[in-house]
Order: sequence, then C-alpha cells, then structure tokens
Amino acid sequence: MLSALLHVTLPLALCALLTRCRLFDAVAVDLSYDHYAEQRVDHLPPFLAMPCNCLVNLLYAVTGLYWLLRDSDIAEPEQGRYLRQVFAFMSIFYAPVQWARLAVLQRAPAVLDQWVTLPIFAWVLVWICFIERGPKGWRVWHAAALELLSVLSYGLALLHERGFEAALGGHVLVAVYKGVRVQLTHGDARTRRYLLLAVLSCCGFVGLKLLDLHLARFHLFQRLTGHFWSKVCDVMQIHFSICFLNELTTRTRKTRSQRD
Repeated sequence: MLSALLHVTLPLALCALLTRCRLFDAVAVDLSYDHYAEQRVDHLPPFLAMPCNCLVNLLYAVTGLYWLLRDSDIAEPEQGRYLRQVFAFMSIFYAPVQWARLAVLQRAPAVLDQWVTLPIFAWVLVWICFIERGPKGWRVWHAAALELLSVLSYGLALLHERGFEAALGGHVLVAVYKGVRVQLTHGDARTRRYLLLAVLSCCGFVGLKLLDLHLARFHLFQRLTGHFWSKVCDVMQIHFSICFLNELTTRTRKTRSQRD
C-alpha cells in the first residue's frame, strides 16, 4: 500500500508544482461560477459556495477508501492488489483536487483538475495490460511508460483550446475498446454487466456535464444540476471499472493456476 501511495502522490505533487509555471497560461479553463448551473450561495464560505457540486466530491474519497480497505481475495495476485490500491488512491486524491478548483477558481487548480483526469483513465489501460499478459509478462516500466505518455498528452491543451477534450476523448475511446476486447477474451456474464455499467456511467459523466447549463431550465436540475449528476456518474464509473477489472484479475489468475 505504501508503494501505491507514493506512486500516486509523487507524480500528483509534481504536476501540482508544474501548474504554477507560466507554461499553462494559455490553457483554456473556466474560472467563473457562470460556467456552472448551480447557483452560488453567497453567505457560505468559498469551499461550499456551490454546496452540491462541492460536497459531491466526498463520494470520490468514499469510493476510493472502500476499494483501498477492501479485503483481498485469496486469488488476487500481489500486482493486482497494487493496481487496485493505486486506482483507489487516485480516486481519493481526485476529491480535493476538484474541490480546490471550485473553492478558489484559479488557473492552477483548474489545470490540475483537467490534467489528472488523463492518467486515471490511463490506469484502466495499465490494468488491462496486466490482465492480458499475466504476472509473468507484465512489467512495471510498461505501466510507467503508459502513464507518462498519458501525462504528456495534456500538451494538446497547449496547442489548441479544445486540446484537453481531444486528449480525454482519446483516452475514453481506447479504454472502452480495450475493455470490450478483454471482456470478449476473458470475461463472463458478471464482468459484462460491470463493463456495461461502467460505459453507461461514462456516457452519463460526459453528457450531463456538457448539458449542465441546458438542463438547468428544468426544475429537476436546478439544485442538483447536470454537473452534480455527472460527478455521481463519474464516481460510479470508477467503482464499476474497478469491479470489472478486479473480477477479471481474479478470474484470469484462477484460470492460469488451473492450467499450470
């Protein structure tokens, strides 16, 4: 668990430091409450200025803690436990990153919020590579190289105002493709259900966020806005992705043990 913690916190700290440099001054980020449909409550402190959109971030921490402290299956390999713990820590630390963005509305937290989204999606690819190759064929440097490539892909945001969306869209498409492929090879009905729920949650995450201001015309979305529900879908996406990957890890471990 300590190695998983260090492998999440150290890159996160480095990215946080880099967001303070002038290199990211050209990145297009929203720095006003006008971008959100939820109305600001003026008499509340900044970290609760939009209560629902702020407090929903606690769900990331709760989900991460659930998977971090969950008892390991006897068939779960050591590397699989590490992969699960890294994903859990990513979810836990994503909560304060997003909360800080809403609390201060400054460029550095906004850039960091965008940036760390990419390696979280890339970790799905890392985990799938482990499932496909197995403990004997998987190498840590492969995971490090993939995560580094993901982090560097944020450079698209420096080249075009929609560069981040392009990078994120690419991550999502590759993750879904790899997920479907590994399901067809190693999955069963249970993992198929988890994959479907993860993909549907991802669609909700993207769609509700994009439609936040439009949905605010309806009473149902004026307090619990589209942005709020997109975060709920994002948490569900993380949860069902871990369910899917964790179950496949256990299944393939048992299958390989029977073959040996």
